[in-house]
Amino acid sequence: MTAKNILILAGDGIGPEVMTQVKRIIDWMNGKGLTNFVVSEGLVGGCSYDAHGTPLTDETMQRAMDADAVLLGAVGGPKWDNLDFSLKPERGLLRLRKDMELFANLRPALVFDALAEASSLKLELVKGLDIMIVRELTGGVYFGQPRGIETLPNGERRGINTQVYTTSEIIRVAEVAFDLARKRGSKVHSVEKANVMESGLLWREEVQKLRDAKYQDVHLEHMYADNCAMQLVRTPRQFDVIVTDNLFGDLLSDCAAMLTGSLGMLPSASLGGDLGGGKRRALYEPVHGSAPDIAGQNKANPLACILSYSMMLRYSFGLLKEADLLDQAAQNVLNAGIRTGDIMAAGCTPVGTDGMGDAILAELTKLHG
Repeated sequence: MTAKNILILAGDGIGPEVMTQVKRIIDWMNGKGLTNFVVSEGLVGGCSYDAHGTPLTDETMQRAMDADAVLLGAVGGPKWDNLDFSLKPERGLLRLRKDMELFANLRPALVFDALAEASSLKLELVKGLDIMIVRELTGGVYFGQPRGIETLPNGERRGINTQVYTTSEIIRVAEVAFDLARKRGSKVHSVEKANVMESGLLWREEVQKLRDAKYQDVHLEHMYADNCAMQLVRTPRQFDVIVTDNLFGDLLSDCAAMLTGSLGMLPSASLGGDLGGGKRRALYEPVHGSAPDIAGQNKANPLACILSYSMMLRYSFGLLKEADLLDQAAQNVLNAGIRTGDIMAAGCTPVGTDGMGDAILAELTKLHG
């Protein structure tokens, strides 16, 4: 098995704690001959600012570009709230996404049977829920020009952000969604506001043309973003893959995340274009933040970071059996009632960050030997 280079950027807050559990799993899989990963580490976010005066150095950025995949923990915290906008920890993450050209963000909303009762929705609505939201990540209103705040002649101030998409930007993220749908339920909902936004109308037209040309085996439905938000909390199991723009994807993926009952359980992947030979740049990270209030206390739930590593196995390296093995271990641990504080329930066994890592490793050993 050819060695693959993994760059770990643990970051701030609980990032280093949850990443420690992932590193234990990487070591276990390497030791069993399931993977052949060479791991290096770097700094991003507030810890990078403290060490180097910038949230991401050029050297670390280059290492990320050269790696076969990047796994990130979390960035930010109140310690750095008063920094200039250009130096805030989050700018390091945004630069990674931008320079690596990670245009497709994959956000699964998966309800584990053992945690279904934790959802804010009725059990019959969310049991078995498995949605994949594909969010365009490098275009739209977050990056469009012109942007800024200006003072008008009458003394009023005006804030400007521009929503803009090109055909190629729409097609490349829609292709990711259609390809994923082929491996899942063969259904895509394309979400925009074509009724009031020209960029939304272009989005709808281009997605439809792509489907008709290349993906006639995939069922496509168009849906307005406000209706999609309503449907997610009304009948969420109607969805398989949702593809949408940067702004709506930001909102809808967080909405879908809460259907699962715990933000601390959710992984994500951000993918770039095909570099040839099946390789594409990719960044994997848990959805949760740096949670500075519990950092260093062995309280954080490492499962979102562990499941982000599972996504790395699946989408960067095609190691489907290994990803399934890790997912099954997580499922079995939850079924056994082992819980960190954020997902604790009556009658369950409380563990800390290390304890959850211990449980996952023990289950992996039981399943694989």
